[in-house]
Amino acid sequence: MTLSIAPAALLAYLLGSIPTAVWYGRAFFNIDIREHGSGNAGATNTFRVLGKRAGTVVMLVDVLKGFAAASLVHILSALGTLSADEVLGCQLLFGFLAVLGHLFPVFAQFRGGKGVATLLGMALAIKPEVAAICIGVWLLVVIASQYVSLGSILAALAFPVLLLLRISGQPESPLLIAFGFVIFLVVVVTHKKNIGRLIQGNESRTVLIKLKKTK
Repeated sequence: MTLSIAPAALLAYLLGSIPTAVWYGRAFFNIDIREHGSGNAGATNTFRVLGKRAGTVVMLVDVLKGFAAASLVHILSALGTLSADEVLGCQLLFGFLAVLGHLFPVFAQFRGGKGVATLLGMALAIKPEVAAICIGVWLLVVIASQYVSLGSILAALAFPVLLLLRISGQPESPLLIAFGFVIFLVVVVTHKKNIGRLIQGNESRTVLIKLKKTK
């Protein structure tokens, strides 16, 4: 089993290591996105520096990385390598490795993004209905506050909390719930500078929807 999982685990990390923002910025704008804006190689900084189209492309590809990595288990299952009881554990492993790759990409000098979009892709592959609600939480928070970082933190917290609330109508795996809280802590750590700026009141704002002012 270990020998069969190892290549998939490596592939999951390599998928996560695809530095979408860096490659897109170099290919279409001849810049390294990490040298502009917040210096982060993620979708949010791409939105701010390169515009909505570039940011959308980067976000979608980063989500796809996490989704594809967590979905590698289906190939192993089809080959008879994994039992039904081993699927969730391997999904979490492969998804986490993709996030690790996004944070420390081998293709970009180990300087990556914060992993939120890749985490979302992983969550969509494992619990799509819960992930969809988390997307709604993120949208509501960002539209109301204009802080992407705050939306990301609260959406990450919503995932394990929703699992605890059993919104699917059945008990969830304790492993998945524990992993959800671990991921929330990872998001908090990767956003520690943003949290500091939020407390100080000087965090950058992002306007998703421009509301018309009434006369």
